[in-house]
Amino acid sequence: MTQTEFKHRIRISKTDLEGKNPLEYALQEMKGIGRAMARAVIRVTELDPKQQAGYLADEDVLKIESVLEDPATHGIPSWMFNRKKDVYSGLDKHLIETDLVLTVQEDITNMKKIRCYRGIRHELRLPCRGQRTRGSFRKGTSMGVKRKK
Repeated sequence: MTQTEFKHRIRISKTDLEGKNPLEYALQEMKGIGRAMARAVIRVTELDPKQQAGYLADEDVLKIESVLEDPATHGIPSWMFNRKKDVYSGLDKHLIETDLVLTVQEDITNMKKIRCYRGIRHELRLPCRGQRTRGSFRKGTSMGVKRKK
């Protein structure tokens, strides 16, 4: 493996990543890529996870981008994807960055529109995953009882 010149910032699929971090941790800076997906992408592209991301060659960056665009064709199992059985297409997908943000916002507005339990909880800015609310989630309101003087 030949050393290329060091870049302080590298751009992978519309995201600037820190060049001084090891490749495994630099990929985790992208929204939608966790530790397991970063390791899977590195394993598929056959790169060194401990190599600093700033030393990546341009063809290696293109390899990583192609894997992130369609991980299923590169042998990454579908159970690792963050969007299994998409509501609209029915396919297993892995979304990153703005696609992920927009899809989550779209899902929340759809839940609000159909007035399901989770949608109503989102509207009221209350937790929708079963947490207790007696002491927590009390932003903006005072807790306790005021005494008369």
